[in-house]
Amino acid sequence: VQLQASGGGLVQAGGSLRLSCRASGRTFSFYVMGWFRQAPGQEREFVATISRSGNTTRYADSVKGRFTISRDNAKNTVYLQMNSLKPEDTAVYSCAARTSGLIATTQSAYGYWGQGTQVTVSS
Repeated sequence: VQLQASGGGLVQAGGSLRLSCRASGRTFSFYVMGWFRQAPGQEREFVATISRSGNTTRYADSVKGRFTISRDNAKNTVYLQMNSLKPEDTAVYSCAARTSGLIATTQSAYGYWGQGTQVTVSS
């Protein structure tokens, strides 16, 4: 599967952005999807994951209540709605896919990665 993320940009603190990740290749609904982010000088970290059907989600504590992951299997796309953005959310955000049926929060669980999209939150 090939993944293409988009939607990043520059936003003021308190603002919102919606990231998209479109998949091509095998049937999108085969994949559990995740979003990760990497800030400058830091390790890449888990942000959110969503099950194949979209019924189950999990979030990092740092984004819980502010970010929402969703998917549209008909459009082969997973989304990350980011509200109440903070300067510490500044990072390169990447989407990832795994073929196992279980959601996962670790990078090593994902076998497919898209290129990142930059999100910058100004104070």
